[in-house]
Amino acid sequence: MPSMSDIVKDLVVEFSRLQNWMLSSKENNDMATYKMMHDRYVELKVILATAGVNIMELDKIKE
Repeated sequence: MPSMSDIVKDLVVEFSRLQNWMLSSKENNDMATYKMMHDRYVELKVILATAGVNIMELDKIKE
């Protein structure tokens, strides 16, 4: 069973990757893809905030 720190680490990595993909899709005017990823972005923000992670330091999208 993974520890809480391992779970948080994996979510932080996913959050970072997702934001990079979102920024890339926005730069390429692929707003349909951006909007699809936005739901997961919000979910990850809620989970990380609940786990006590400082989202302000990680959030590149700022929505």
